[in-house]
Amino acid sequence: MEALRSYDKSEETIGADRSRSAGHRLNPLQGHVLIDNVSIQFGGDKVSPVVKNVTADIPPGQFVCILGPSGCGKSSLLNAVAGLLPIAGGAISVDGVAVRGPSAERGMVFQQHSLFPWKTVLQNVAFGPRMAGKGGAAESIARTFLGLVGLLPFANRYPSTLSGGMQQRVGIARALANYPRVLLMDEPFGALDAQTRLMMQEGLLKIWSEFATTVLFVTHDVDEAVFLADRILVMSAGPGRIVADIAVDMTRPRPGDVVTCPEFLRCKKECLTCIRDQVNASFGGP
Repeated sequence: MEALRSYDKSEETIGADRSRSAGHRLNPLQGHVLIDNVSIQFGGDKVSPVVKNVTADIPPGQFVCILGPSGCGKSSLLNAVAGLLPIAGGAISVDGVAVRGPSAERGMVFQQHSLFPWKTVLQNVAFGPRMAGKGGAAESIARTFLGLVGLLPFANRYPSTLSGGMQQRVGIARALANYPRVLLMDEPFGALDAQTRLMMQEGLLKIWSEFATTVLFVTHDVDEAVFLADRILVMSAGPGRIVADIAVDMTRPRPGDVVTCPEFLRCKKECLTCIRDQVNASFGGP
């Protein structure tokens, strides 16, 4: 409960840190992601196609969720945008620069927290800025982002002493500490209980509204996608293709009870219909 209360109070912390972070805000014209006819395949002698001919044009600052049945290549596509996975065809670029490997300008939050267990929370978040040559400013940057995720009181703790939700919040702070143009999130809340997940979703939207970073967010949860996104890309059963591009026409900020509004229910129904069709196809159904 202490952790939940600290995160609930993060709005106050955001206000206190706004002046410090404003000088590092992203250029609103940065973060344009272009995925152009991309294919991904695994295997050596036996080639297995995972993603096939995917194209998506994501403008700066947009929050995009990627939905689809298991095994459709959602995470593979995200890893390719991160530069962690080679592509077999097509091209990926950010602001006109081809993606050829990992970069601090593309922050990644994984399904599991992937924190350094031997480093404190503060040291984990400061690691990226230190590697980027920020030197003495790295700790100050880390404290700013720990404040934004409501974990400044836990700065000197080790990851093993934190709950799963708190560990993921450290992961988000660590990814944002490099002020990336694009934030890539691979089912970051999938292992959390319903209450913590909702808290994390609302907290993420507060941070996103502060920095307006382009976000690509992979999820299996339709409600989560509709609540978070400006736009939802639905992928087919593998090899994955984009079969629907759904605009979420709801105002922001979005209160918790938005899940009962007509536009939310319309988007949810459209997503569920698309996914059901793809799941049926993967099982050989009609």
